[in-house]
Amino acid sequence: MAGPTEQDKLAEEWGLDDAGSSTDNMTDEQRAAAAAAEWAAMIEGEAGEAEGGPDRVLNQDEIDSLLGFDASIGSNVELTGVQALINSALVSYERLPMLEIVFDRLVRLATTSLRNFTSDNVEVTMDSISSVRFGDYLNSIPLPAILSVIKAEEWENYGLLTVDSSLIYSMIDVLLGGRRVGGNIRVEGRPYTTIEMALARRMIEVILEDTHRAFEPVTQVNFKLERMETNPRFAAISRPGNAAILIELRIEMDDRGGKIEILLPYATIEPIREQLLQMFMGEKFGRDPIWEGHLATEIYSADVEIEAVLHEQDLPLSRVLSMKPGDTVMFERAPTDPVRLRCGDVELTEAIMGHIGNHVSVRVTRPLNPPRVTMAAFEAIDEKMEGR
Repeated sequence: MAGPTEQDKLAEEWGLDDAGSSTDNMTDEQRAAAAAAEWAAMIEGEAGEAEGGPDRVLNQDEIDSLLGFDASIGSNVELTGVQALINSALVSYERLPMLEIVFDRLVRLATTSLRNFTSDNVEVTMDSISSVRFGDYLNSIPLPAILSVIKAEEWENYGLLTVDSSLIYSMIDVLLGGRRVGGNIRVEGRPYTTIEMALARRMIEVILEDTHRAFEPVTQVNFKLERMETNPRFAAISRPGNAAILIELRIEMDDRGGKIEILLPYATIEPIREQLLQMFMGEKFGRDPIWEGHLATEIYSADVEIEAVLHEQDLPLSRVLSMKPGDTVMFERAPTDPVRLRCGDVELTEAIMGHIGNHVSVRVTRPLNPPRVTMAAFEAIDEKMEGR
């Protein structure tokens, strides 16, 4: 056991004498205050270390940024964090270049058709083309609105055409001779009347006919209006997590108008995916006459080898193996019998054998055989593949 002298030395090393001397002269209240101050200093020190250390606690803004849920950004801003990982499976519409050309045609066709339909100055513009989840789109539709379920008959699948309320009331106002009132038309909290639904149906049918004409250079497809709904729950044509293409069209009639949204799930446009992957310059669709003319010229100038078949007969393999110089093989042919002209495995025509000088020649006696495969056969194959 340490003696008094050794205990004093230990106390000096640990600073216990100073602590004891400093607290001996304090009252109980002063000791409690000093202890509270010491605990507060320790907590502040630990908090300072935590802010710079690996165990720092994230605030709500940092958590939202990490997960990609930020209400302050718009819908066209590229997502980050977990949301970007979730939406990474969406196929970008930019991988389908022909789709943008098709809807550019729709914009021009709809501008002309709606001008004839309303007898007014109508301007149709395309706001955006984007890839969305079907469930997210249904939740984002501002109500009231008319949701039209459309069926692509050749593709045997469905799509959605949504018309917002401002466009419906603007179109009704134009068709029924309303006054030109600037600004947004006030939408009353009531269901659509029979007249409003009938006029909206006529406008939707005009848009669907233009959509059919816009797809016509790519494929033949007819869009049929199945039903009209006002509740998004009754317009569920696909699973909420399925990806879809959303096309937003804005229709302006002087100072009034609204928006039309066309939603096509990827499952709907899957039958024409190969056609949509193609890329054409400008407005050129289908065949290229310049390329066809060049290909025909090269084919006409190509060199081919033609065989003149005098006679063919089947012999046993044993006789062929036993042949030796001097053996004679009889051809059951007369000098005037026709000789078959053949290119590869294709028999072209018949000819009579002769000679010109020191060369053996043949004289064609009848026209060439018609080809088995024509351009019409290729066109029938293309139509069958497109309709499948």
